[in-house]
Amino acid sequence: MSWLPLSGLKVADFSALIPGPFTTAILADLGAEVIKVEPPRGDSGRSLLPAVFHAINRNKRSIALDLKHAEAKPVVERLARWADIVIESNRPGVGARLGIDYASLSALNPRLIYCSLSGFGQNGPWRDKPGHDIGYVGASGGLSYPGSWLGKPARSSIPIADMQGGSFGTIAILAALHERTRSGRGAELDLSLYEASLFCAAMRHGIADTTDARAHIWPVNDLFETADGSVLILGIVEQHFWDKFRAAVKQMEPALMDPKFDTDPSRRKHGDELSRLLKKLFLQKTARQWHALLEPLDVPAELPLTPAEACRTDFAQARQDVAEFDGERHVLFPLWVNGERGGELRRGTPALNADGAAVLLELGFAREQAECILATAGGAAGPKA
Repeated sequence: MSWLPLSGLKVADFSALIPGPFTTAILADLGAEVIKVEPPRGDSGRSLLPAVFHAINRNKRSIALDLKHAEAKPVVERLARWADIVIESNRPGVGARLGIDYASLSALNPRLIYCSLSGFGQNGPWRDKPGHDIGYVGASGGLSYPGSWLGKPARSSIPIADMQGGSFGTIAILAALHERTRSGRGAELDLSLYEASLFCAAMRHGIADTTDARAHIWPVNDLFETADGSVLILGIVEQHFWDKFRAAVKQMEPALMDPKFDTDPSRRKHGDELSRLLKKLFLQKTARQWHALLEPLDVPAELPLTPAEACRTDFAQARQDVAEFDGERHVLFPLWVNGERGGELRRGTPALNADGAAVLLELGFAREQAECILATAGGAAGPKA
């Protein structure tokens, strides 16, 4: 029996690309009913990021509406009355022009939880700046310091601000829902992706001007190139792991037995030399050979896997991480509850406007009205992303 604690909650999702749909994917996995409102040509993520779109729009239904068209207004109004939660991700001011702003929709439903996800927030001197994940992360401090001891700052393949902003959006929505049970009132939530990244960077590095650029990394907690051109991920922080590792390689690299590498403070003091020794050492074997040597010794060492490879591991199978629906495979929200797998894949990724007619009928429109709306302000159902 899947854990669906948000079953019964209704979400109207006017967002696009990653942050908003990521938020509603989490809500949908946990049981919420999500109606994805797309422009007639669809969420731009369908063409720009098809693999991402496919992943973060499962468990949703799609209706296409041209919000600039007069025929869309009564649909928006009924969605506002129907919904517990509305999410949008336009630049500030666009929602008001489209008639989906908090003031307009909360007047119809005072209990509405309304979440805006934008680059730099709804107010302040940067509100109108354009941006994307790499800019939010870099400008907030997330690219100031290296991730490797001898390396330079580098971006992650995971869009940190977009996905962490979406996670914070989920947290804020759930907090507002809890508050609503006491107050009976909804809330307007203004969450910026830049500040989501700033929050994470500050938590990781602090905000003092004197921050040590290497305070967050260790020379023995890093990626190391191996003989086959791959890498080994060495995850040593604690002393007992270092002791086990050093005992395993003492014949291969005697220089690592030098007393100056005995303690963590001394290893950090001599980190450049230590890092170079380790780089030289790991070139002696392939990544799989190193993994086979170190894992049985209880040394934290991992091989770099693709998501596809990770989903085929015995771990993923035992933890039921991957679910399938109608030929689609998705990784579920990462949670077990009371010994059972949390979340559920109840439907796949919708084709554009696949549910338009059904949604309009559920909102109370007569069939003739629904057909008129779809013909004038909607779009034909299209293929899946």
